Amino acid sequence: MNILDLAPVVPVVVIDDVETAVPLARALVAGGLPAIEVTLRTSCALDAIARIAAEVPEAVIGAGTVRTPADVAASTGAGARFLVSPGGTPALLDAMRDSGVPFLPGAATASEVLALAERGLTELKFFPAGPAGGVAYLKALAGPIPEVRFCPTGGIRLETAPEYLALPNVGCVGGTWLTPADALASGDYSRIEKLASEAAALRG
Repeated sequence: MNILDLAPVVPVVVIDDVETAVPLARALVAGGLPAIEVTLRTSCALDAIARIAAEVPEAVIGAGTVRTPADVAASTGAGARFLVSPGGTPALLDAMRDSGVPFLPGAATASEVLALAERGLTELKFFPAGPAGGVAYLKALAGPIPEVRFCPTGGIRLETAPEYLALPNVGCVGGTWLTPADALASGDYSRIEKLASEAAALRG
């Protein structure tokens, strides 16, 4: 499975209420975005991943904000089919490699990208995309390091996503705009499906 090629946008989701996990995932999949990254930023994140894995088989559920080997074990144990980290330490990278599932380690500088490429890792998360230099920085990296492709995440919106997706070294982008807190709070999953449809159409 190639995470970067599943859809133009990977929703980056923070779930505060586990009861929203399944309807949220169904809305995103219905809108055309099967890959979903649930961040390990809330106490119910692992339960949310487990529920989506069990009840929404058409979703490719992943865990984000994976920071430690323990996070790797807990995420794959809950059913995560891919892992995303904000950065990479030797211990974390080894654990993600040994997990047997695809993973996107985070990088924000040329040195970090080269260090990961030395390990044979050529599909990375570029984070935080906006503060780290955005489109201009990724365009600059494509010259000396053309073999590496990225999923930029952080500060990207529907309006700016096409600029990233037009770059040859960008496979997809991560976005938080697809699951507005007010839509989740009110159970407005039709709005979430509409936002997903707009995002899925970015690569026609």
